[in-house]
Amino acid sequence: MSGGGAGGERPRPVAVVTGAGRNIGRAIALELARWGANVAVVVRSNRDEAEEVAGAVRALGRDAVARTADVRDAAAVAGVLDEARALGTPSILVNNAAIRPEAPFLEMTYADWRDVTSVVLDGAYVCAQAMVPVMLDTGWGRIVNIAGLTGQTGASGRAHVVTAKAGLIGLTKALAVEYAGRGITVNAVSPGLIDTVREGRTPQHYAGQNIPVGRKGRPEEVAAMVRHLVSDEGAYITGQTINVNGGLLL
Repeated sequence: MSGGGAGGERPRPVAVVTGAGRNIGRAIALELARWGANVAVVVRSNRDEAEEVAGAVRALGRDAVARTADVRDAAAVAGVLDEARALGTPSILVNNAAIRPEAPFLEMTYADWRDVTSVVLDGAYVCAQAMVPVMLDTGWGRIVNIAGLTGQTGASGRAHVVTAKAGLIGLTKALAVEYAGRGITVNAVSPGLIDTVREGRTPQHYAGQNIPVGRKGRPEEVAAMVRHLVSDEGAYITGQTINVNGGLLL
C-alpha cells in the first residue's frame, strides 16, 4: 500500500468481504490480508467457517472480526460495520455473497427467484448503501462485485442466477459513474469455472465446456484480481467487468 497523497500515509484499509467463509470469498479475505488490509469476515450462518477464516487472517498478521449476517438486512449490515470499525475505517467492500441453485424456468417459483436475486443483488445494494457514506467521508473507497460468467453468457436452468449476476454488472456501472469523481472505484470480477467446493458436482451450465487454458481456475486467481483492483495500481480502473475465466469468454 502507498501513501494517501498530501495527507500522508493512508490508514490501513479495512475490507468487508461477504460470503467469506469458503471458496472464492475465503481466498479474497486472505489475499487482502496479505496485501495489508484488516478484514471483516461476513457469512450468512456458519459461524465456525467465519471464525476459521478470521483466524487465518490473524495468522497473516492482520486484525479480523467474524460476523454472521444476512446481507439483505440493513440492520444486520449496520451491525457488521459497527464491528468492522474496531479494525479501522471500512473502505473496501467485496460483494461476494450468493446462492446458485439450478431449476428449469417453468419449475422455478417466485420464492426461488427472490431467494437468489435478493441475496446476490439486493444484498449488494444494501451493503454498498451502508458503506458508501463512510467512503465519501474519507474520500477513498473500493467496491468489487463478484459477478459470474453466466451473467454475461446466459445459462439454462439458472434464470435467477443469471439475472442477479447481470444486475451486479449493471450496479457496478451505475455506481462507478456516480462516484468516479469522489475517490471511489467500483468494478466487477467475473469468474469462470473455478475449482471450488460445489457439493460434489459440476453445475449443469458448465457441462461439456472446454476451457482454452486446459484447467479450472483457482480461487486465489480470482482473489488476486480483486486485490489488484483495490490497490493503488487499480486506481484508474472503474466501471469494468474483469473476466477471470481461462478463455471461456473471449
